[in-house]
Amino acid sequence: MADTTSKRDGHMTDKLKLGYIGTGLMGAPMAGRLLAADYELTVWNRTASKAQPLVDAGAALGDSPADVAASSDIVFMCLTDTSVVQDAVFGDNGVAAGARDGAVLVDFSSIQPEATRDMAQRLKTETGMSWIDAPVSGGVPGAEAGTLAIMAGGEQAAFDKVHDVVLAMAARFTLMGPSGAGQTTKLCNQVIVGCTMAVLAEAARLATNAGVDAARLPEALSGGFADSKPLQIFLPRMIEAQHEPPLGHVYTMLKDLDSVCDLARSCTSPVPFTAMAAEQFRLLSVRGGDEADALEIFKLSAATDL
Repeated sequence: MADTTSKRDGHMTDKLKLGYIGTGLMGAPMAGRLLAADYELTVWNRTASKAQPLVDAGAALGDSPADVAASSDIVFMCLTDTSVVQDAVFGDNGVAAGARDGAVLVDFSSIQPEATRDMAQRLKTETGMSWIDAPVSGGVPGAEAGTLAIMAGGEQAAFDKVHDVVLAMAARFTLMGPSGAGQTTKLCNQVIVGCTMAVLAEAARLATNAGVDAARLPEALSGGFADSKPLQIFLPRMIEAQHEPPLGHVYTMLKDLDSVCDLARSCTSPVPFTAMAAEQFRLLSVRGGDEADALEIFKLSAATDL
């Protein structure tokens, strides 16, 4: 892969050319951190206006995913679901049409493990481009602060090639196994996060209905066995109805929990709590809309409608 050279702090350093496809809630701050790290970056988003702030900050705007891939040694991608990823890679003017032999596609999207394995093999066979599945955890605050936890699947050589660049956007980047292992690990993450959201909403409602100030639960439980990052971050936002900007849309959580249930059926693994949480988020989606903040699950148990 061809390196570019940039001058920083009086020293000449090799810099890879990077691309970023999908500049939404998560993608925009992650791409912004690459610009802040002085990487040459080309971006593309289906709704071009969402990429404009990055262009204003110094990124080049690609005409299509193929255009981004043609000018990049590493292409990062953060999209909503499996079908959107497939279209961005193999559709008209997709990544595969511009892929460079030896380049690496790093997919931050949360999609189905089996689909990831199939697409990774196809991309490698047809273009010589490697695929690292690398779903993230930490939400928008983690993307902005560069504190994300990223779990990866793919070949060691491709992982090593992108490792240092990814750490410009994350605090932790762990190779969990071959292709699809990152997506499977993310589903395990979502079991914990999705069920925790539902449990926190239940505990907060119990406190409220029983006459206890639920807003003081994080302080009261800090340091005990019930303490956690979700307790300290999610519960205050639930109680205060702080949903802008959303930590994550309900359709994203529901998609992931449904994928957990699909995977569990395929490997005969019982997931009763995940299934119950999924139905609560499905109800939230029906009542509050697909783009409701997932933390609005707390409102489902209120005496009044959403």
